[in-house]
Amino acid sequence: MTGSVEPTAAESTERAEIGESTGIAEVTARPGTADLEDVLVGINRLIRRRLRAGLEVPRLRGAEVELLRLVQARPGMRVSEAARELGLAGNSVSTLVKGLTELNLVERVVDPSDGRAALLHITPEAERRLRQWQDRRSALVRSHVERLADVDRAALDAALPALRALAASLREEVESGGAIPASAEEAP
Repeated sequence: MTGSVEPTAAESTERAEIGESTGIAEVTARPGTADLEDVLVGINRLIRRRLRAGLEVPRLRGAEVELLRLVQARPGMRVSEAARELGLAGNSVSTLVKGLTELNLVERVVDPSDGRAALLHITPEAERRLRQWQDRRSALVRSHVERLADVDRAALDAALPALRALAASLREEVESGGAIPASAEEAP
């Protein structure tokens, strides 16, 4: 019989342990998009874990970082605009803004055209923290990509256009207000 050789029980156990310890499911576990989901989520989780280990300042929650990045990209936006963009309730974003203001990461400036509204801006401290996180993340990813075999690096390069198209499709859906209905069986 020619072709691939089935892994031994010990090899299968070792692969399962590696998958559990890295948070990335074994590629042969599920076909198609499920593999892509697992790998993308696993990589993102591992990067966050690795970067959080070296933080010298209190860790921010995901929604706080999303809000900071949004305000960095669109300075002067209102809370209502941020809420719409993030898909959150206005009072939730107001709570995030209050907390980030207390941490000196966001400034609320009175809107000159409507004194009842506030415009959001990130502070120099927030700029510094976001830049530091980005620099550390880039260095981490670069160092691990450089460890890969040439063929794997070429495969990642070849996959980038498809991954960008996937990101653009997801972004368009979010911007148009589209959503996938949740079923009772789905995890939160």
